[in-house]
Amino acid sequence: MLKENLKDYTLILASASPRRHQFFKEMELEFEVRLKSVEEIYPSELKAAEISDYLAKLKASAFKNELEAKDVLITSDTVVWHKNESLAKAANDTEAENMLKKLSGDWHQVITSVCFTTIERQIVLNSITEVKFKNLTPEEIRFYIEKFTPFDKAGAYGIQEWIGLIGIEEIKGSYTNVVGLPTQLVYETLTKIIE
Repeated sequence: MLKENLKDYTLILASASPRRHQFFKEMELEFEVRLKSVEEIYPSELKAAEISDYLAKLKASAFKNELEAKDVLITSDTVVWHKNESLAKAANDTEAENMLKKLSGDWHQVITSVCFTTIERQIVLNSITEVKFKNLTPEEIRFYIEKFTPFDKAGAYGIQEWIGLIGIEEIKGSYTNVVGLPTQLVYETLTKIIE
């Protein structure tokens, strides 16, 4: 069992996301949360998974020279990619509404990159899930934004919330990836790192 094999290690999750915290608890992994503020700016020529890979590594770089021998640092970033455009977190109601209008009735990709850093090495992996929304009505979009204020989520929506329950027609790939962490990929990678 991974939990038993990790007992001599310190698993550090550098994320404020309550969804990621919950996933680690549900995987029965003991971890501590360490947060550092990082300005999430990336080179404009990057696309899709290149963006989330870059930002996951950037978040890890904030901990440079702080890790000890048995530390495993996990940083991650999620990107919603639609028609060659990255839909980041919405700053306000208008931005959220515009994003959801773009996603309505169409497919998009949710890409989560996870960076595993120890003092000896760094591994960056990503998971891509294809998601299709039904045609959302203006009333549905407004109701969701007013009730759930999804400004902390890429693409301005959470699949685990009301909009996901009523609006997602089809999904290809990892569901937990869309929530914010490809748990199966994380579990498998941690198992290999500590072998």
